[in-house]
Amino acid sequence: MLPREELLKSVENRDSIARVIDQAQQAIKTWEVVLTDFLSPPELAETQQVFSRLTEVQTIAWGGYSQAERQRVAIARAEIPLDLSRVVVAALEISGNFLFDTATHRDFLGAMLGTGIVRDKTGDIIVLGERGAQAIVAPELVEFLEMNLQQVRSVPVKTQRIELSELKIREPKKKELTTVEASMRLDAIASAGFGTSRSKMADMIDSGDVRVNWKEVTQASTQVKPGDLIAIRGKGRLEVGEVAVTKKERYRVQLTRYV
Repeated sequence: MLPREELLKSVENRDSIARVIDQAQQAIKTWEVVLTDFLSPPELAETQQVFSRLTEVQTIAWGGYSQAERQRVAIARAEIPLDLSRVVVAALEISGNFLFDTATHRDFLGAMLGTGIVRDKTGDIIVLGERGAQAIVAPELVEFLEMNLQQVRSVPVKTQRIELSELKIREPKKKELTTVEASMRLDAIASAGFGTSRSKMADMIDSGDVRVNWKEVTQASTQVKPGDLIAIRGKGRLEVGEVAVTKKERYRVQLTRYV
């Protein structure tokens, strides 16, 4: 038996991670590969953190393409071969003429959920502007959505399955920059990376809008390190790169901002 309560200590997304632990227990018991629903980035990060402590089971995550945010996790005993082919997802194209009624990610997600499906069965949605969108879903939803997803906002749409290779993935825009700071405090590094004042950044941190490695952080004095990912709601992400100490004992930090 896995030490369930011990693994759940200090976990933010307790209900979600508890379900994944139960599925891992099932994988151990049945000697089968067990597949989770789609997990959000914070849930995925916590799942990977929890399972990194275990030797009995192994996991692999996939969301349909390499940069996918929402991903499913396949769980198996350590003795069983496990690769990406065990993480089954499907892709849909939602096509229509959105030239005069532009639809956002929220509109497409709302239309999908409006058919009666649950969020956990849906992965990323790639908005294609006036042509519509593409969506990653659990395979068992494909036929249902092909029949029932017929309108987004005021626009009639045709929903049909496509191959994952047909996904129109845009590489994220990124900006490289360097900053020199007196410390590696979160408010200092994030304000430099996002081009905002330190006091405004401190307010955003205090409001719970900032995550480090997908965990909510509310202390501006939190220390960050190379490899950390800082995400701010509505503003994108910032990756902390190499850090060097200058002769004046300040920190020269390489940053990559994704928008």
